[in-house]
Amino acid sequence: MDIPMIIGRQRAFFKEEKTRPLSERLKRLRALQDAVKKHEPALLAAVQKDLHKSEFEAFTTEIGLVYKEISHALKRLRSWVKPKRVRTPLTHWGSKSYIVPEPYGVTLIIAPWNYPLQLALVPLVGAVAAGNTVVLKPSELAPHVSRAIADVIADAFEQEWVSVVEGGVETSTALLAEKTDYILFTGSTHVGRIVMTAAAKHLTPVTLELGGKSPCIVSGDADLKLAAKRIAFGKFTNAGQTCVAPDYVYVQREVKDAFLGHLAAAVKELYGEEPLRNPSYTHLISDRHYARLAAFLNDGRVIIGGQTDASERAIAPTVLDGVDWSSPVMQDEIFGPVLPVLAYDRIEEVYEAVLARPKPLALYLFSSSRELQQRVIERLSFGGGCINDTLMHFASSYLPVGGVGESGIGSYHGESTFFTFSHQKSVLRQATWLDIPLRYPTSKAGLKIIRRLMK
Repeated sequence: MDIPMIIGRQRAFFKEEKTRPLSERLKRLRALQDAVKKHEPALLAAVQKDLHKSEFEAFTTEIGLVYKEISHALKRLRSWVKPKRVRTPLTHWGSKSYIVPEPYGVTLIIAPWNYPLQLALVPLVGAVAAGNTVVLKPSELAPHVSRAIADVIADAFEQEWVSVVEGGVETSTALLAEKTDYILFTGSTHVGRIVMTAAAKHLTPVTLELGGKSPCIVSGDADLKLAAKRIAFGKFTNAGQTCVAPDYVYVQREVKDAFLGHLAAAVKELYGEEPLRNPSYTHLISDRHYARLAAFLNDGRVIIGGQTDASERAIAPTVLDGVDWSSPVMQDEIFGPVLPVLAYDRIEEVYEAVLARPKPLALYLFSSSRELQQRVIERLSFGGGCINDTLMHFASSYLPVGGVGESGIGSYHGESTFFTFSHQKSVLRQATWLDIPLRYPTSKAGLKIIRRLMK
């Protein structure tokens, strides 16, 4: 595939202002909506082949979120594109000030394999809504979804507007070598550094959606049964292959045993007695990923789950006790169905542990204390999260999703995606019927008056 030619054609298309009219943007978003609906059966089948996802999970965590993002943009795009009038200081008397959102140009979206459909198409919605052209690189680790996405895009866009470029690491490397005008990458922190290094050569702005060890805190005053069910849901959805999944649980020691009892019951309720035989339970993406996760089962004492099936690349929802921060499972993001549980006596112990490590992408707190809720929000830095729930902030088009520090740069979802892919251009419209002499060095009283105005 001739990547320079693809980008060159998109740049020429953008310069012809084909993507600028609001009517065209709306038309293309509707075309994308129609194409997803047309190909929905093929998309569901592709997700099942690559990740063994059930139709319920594939729709609720993939296709449904794409529909929601498109409809959200269609309802609000007319408002988003309007120049925003802002205040003008007294020193600029006679003028009016605006912020005008304008598209960057040729944008590059590099999508991951864990949610291969929605993490490709949700940012695409915002990029198109903002008036950009898009080069979309799906993950090669989900080849059936990659092919299905290419079919969807071919139905909705001409290649000069949106092109799908399939391939492996060498393809991503070739794409990053070219100059684009904006890059959104979702994936690991390690690869994020590579993307940012490549972008720096062209001074290309980036949004990096990364990850990290996202903590879940269970206070002694929490509704333990409900907390256990929501944590099991958040951790074991997609077999734990979720960037905002709880990576580990800190539970107050006095309620630890009770919590673990509820957690075992929740896992059984959600996935059955034998999760590996459950046709709705998601499998792992690759043999390498399976081997890495299976090795973690030796890091502590398995108290829930632990069953494995190498031939199916599947590990049952597993909970580990007896781990500490020196355990291999606690060194990097787990990204799988293995949940370590640690105990704390004082909440300050949790603060110290979290603050000693890179800022996480997500954080979850289960507590009925408003004081503790507010203190955790103020004390700990994280990309986003929930109080008394998990994952659900990610599913809202009204909440921007993004990391901080090593867990990411920038954010998107809903309006935030539109503005991520838009340069906010400042414009001051000055009157010609008035020319205040104070601004010029020939004004005798100018400095005195300006000093007073600029305090």
